Amino acid sequence: MKKLLITRVLPDANLAAARARYDVTVRDTAEGLTVAEAAQALASYDAILPTLGDQFVKDAFAGNVRCGVLANFGVGYNHIDVDAAKAAGVVVSNTPDVVTDATADIGMTLILSTCRRAGEGERLVRADKWTGWGPTQMLGTHVTGKRVGIVGMGRIGQAVARRCHYGFEMPVIYYNRSPKEVDVPARQVDALDALMSQADIVVVTVPGGGANTHLIDADALAAMKPTGIFINIARGDVVDEDALIAALQAGQIAGAGLDVFAREPIVPDAFRAMENVVLLPHLGTAALEVREAMGQMALDNIIAWDDGKPLPQAV
Repeated sequence: MKKLLITRVLPDANLAAARARYDVTVRDTAEGLTVAEAAQALASYDAILPTLGDQFVKDAFAGNVRCGVLANFGVGYNHIDVDAAKAAGVVVSNTPDVVTDATADIGMTLILSTCRRAGEGERLVRADKWTGWGPTQMLGTHVTGKRVGIVGMGRIGQAVARRCHYGFEMPVIYYNRSPKEVDVPARQVDALDALMSQADIVVVTVPGGGANTHLIDADALAAMKPTGIFINIARGDVVDEDALIAALQAGQIAGAGLDVFAREPIVPDAFRAMENVVLLPHLGTAALEVREAMGQMALDNIIAWDDGKPLPQAV
């Protein structure tokens, strides 16, 4: 029986399915594997089911590698050096599709919460500081009809676009590194700055790592409208957090909604100190049926590798 390492506790249904076929070890911690731990895991297990925060960087593959497959739990895999894995004979997969709608839903949650000051309003009520309804109290940004700009028009970007267009009558513009035809009414713009300057609400959905690291920098944020709302449901490293903090503190943009951070679970104190920032603990796929589907997809890729077949979701 092959040895399988699962780096975080998965839903019971996934663990039961894994144990039915493999000798399973489950790490009972929320902390990701360090580079040294990742290297040890690669030397000790036949298959690994990793996730965000596990440091399968180039150095992790430098020693003896027993592992044949990294079936990542999650669509983002910027914590895995795919080229180093390939050179070491390790195939890599992820879990697209099943995360699309849930992540897009969190994008809409952040749009609505940030624009309508929902987090601030709830804190007001919980602190017993609400003095009653008034015509000018807690005025936020009306969402319906606002222009949304989507950075990265992949599966999740298109799912956000559909919700915005059909649900809220929002004109949609998008920036993609290459020309992209989509099945929702939307207009592609040629440059990131053009999107940032034209959109009332910017939603980032690009993959993390590589050329996308700090894609949203001080210059990009400076192009936004003073009334602009910034939303990130991609990866934390896509945004220069210091630049975003500076833009918010200076009133350069109106607010931000963030589900991801550069050094999770560390969240800069400056974000917590600002009422116009909505902060979520990486809830993008946090629904039981979604997480079970992700776990089963990752396990299906391991089984395919074990059976000598191509990985269904190879990256």
